[in-house]
Amino acid sequence: MTFLQRHTDLLEKEIKQIELPLSPNNLYDPLRYFLMLGGKRIRPVLTLISGDLFGADSSHCKNAALAIELFHNFTLIHDDIMDNAPLRRSQQTVHEKWNTNIAILSGDVLFVKAYELLSLCSEKHIKDLLCIFSKTAREVCEGQQMDMDFETRFDVSETEYIEMIRLKTSVLLGCALEMGAVIGNATMDERNHIYNFGVHLGIAFQIQDDILDLFGNPEKVGKQPGGDVISNKKTLLSILAKQLASEKELRLLSNLENELDLKKKVEEVQAIYTQLNVRNVCKQKMDDHFTIAINSLSKINTHKSKEELIQLAEFLFNRDH
Repeated sequence: MTFLQRHTDLLEKEIKQIELPLSPNNLYDPLRYFLMLGGKRIRPVLTLISGDLFGADSSHCKNAALAIELFHNFTLIHDDIMDNAPLRRSQQTVHEKWNTNIAILSGDVLFVKAYELLSLCSEKHIKDLLCIFSKTAREVCEGQQMDMDFETRFDVSETEYIEMIRLKTSVLLGCALEMGAVIGNATMDERNHIYNFGVHLGIAFQIQDDILDLFGNPEKVGKQPGGDVISNKKTLLSILAKQLASEKELRLLSNLENELDLKKKVEEVQAIYTQLNVRNVCKQKMDDHFTIAINSLSKINTHKSKEELIQLAEFLFNRDH
């Protein structure tokens, strides 16, 4: 997908040119470090592609795309603190390399910088862009809180879980796409369709993450399988397993939550999930959300080709790591 590389190269160049003060260095050095760790840059790419779909030049979408990427990185810095994660993209997380207080403050500055970049967009579009962006920022925080609340609950439903991943992950994809549509002067119906495309693509993406965490090829995923199982994290796999399990299987799953032999824990949970066909049930739900996403995209009438969005969606949907 040469278009993806082209957009990513443009974004990397722009990210390197973002001006950050030199002092205080413990505030800004962590941001320079974190932004250079790379990443897929999928969210800002979506803004650029959406803008192009509705006839906006990439130069007009650039600041909105960068704002999306900085906001995403802000959430990652803070998520790493809350998850006590030592690594991000195979490198030390900010709170590990510096300390927690520095990571919190640096993340806050990145959030502010995102708004600064957004304020550089056309005066014609700024009100709509700020409304979309602010609503999304609030929803992402709501999703993160739900995810943390789930850690101490044993009765999380499938509906609640889907709502959590919609808020925590998917609305940002929808936001990225809708902001491109706003800059391209799309109609409200077109904005709604492109937003729904992003949201349901994001839900499918996160369900796939749940599956890959336990059933993915370790060499391709880049880590040993079962991290969610080891931490007793609520996932669609675990929620559906409890719905489908017999009383005996429920007791086994409950006992395995306290299993100290982590290899045994992962293998036995994986075996129970396989017996219950949970992986295929999850895959069907993933397919359903992907279908809704593609149907939403098909409702948009434009003379521009949707091929880049379709290819990118299929790339995300068919990944194996």
